[in-house]
Amino acid sequence: MPKKTKSIKKSDIKADKPWLKKVGFTSYREESKATKKTFLIICEGQTESLYFSSFPILSAKVITYDIGCSNNRLVECAVDLAATGGYDEVWCVFDMDTKPDHSGQDDDFNSAIQLCANTGLKCAYSNDAFELWIYLHYHFTDQRNHRNFYYEQLSQIFGINYSKQGKKRKFSSEIYQLLKNDERANQNDAIQRSKTLVARHADLPPHIQNPVTYVHELVEELNKHLTER
Repeated sequence: MPKKTKSIKKSDIKADKPWLKKVGFTSYREESKATKKTFLIICEGQTESLYFSSFPILSAKVITYDIGCSNNRLVECAVDLAATGGYDEVWCVFDMDTKPDHSGQDDDFNSAIQLCANTGLKCAYSNDAFELWIYLHYHFTDQRNHRNFYYEQLSQIFGINYSKQGKKRKFSSEIYQLLKNDERANQNDAIQRSKTLVARHADLPPHIQNPVTYVHELVEELNKHLTER
């Protein structure tokens, strides 16, 4: 017949009862138990949201949302969600998305980044596109490019029509693993290349910084909590 076990009262643990030391259970052990860090990541599009939610995180909790809207509105939504509490880090992920026939894009982009700084949110923005981050896993570029350049390059790299298939949910949810398994791709190189671009454009207004991406900063934070390091 199996030996009966005695349940441990929380009141005894808090009181640090001597008898608990016989079973190696102390109040210190309970209080030192690590609480998982929580990331709230508000993204402009589905690609970014699915990419970050694909990280094999163990020691943290990652919550992502994609809310297609203007940069400023995205940050305002992030501020509202952050106010609900329970998040250790709140990140906004968006890009410049240059459209020649749209006015006010520069101001919207710049003010959204400033709003993040003013409200204590972290910002992983890209200019011109999030796809720059993916491209940097393979090659370095310091040329001012429109997103169509990255779509064409990634189409060749992945052997698909990226502007169509690359934006679908299935492909977006597999990008993290695809990059990890592709011998041609290297995340560490992408991080270093991103840092080089940031350093080169540090003195310019965000809407002029092209190419640049701060996605590596969020990636580095998430990497601290991976199941495999």
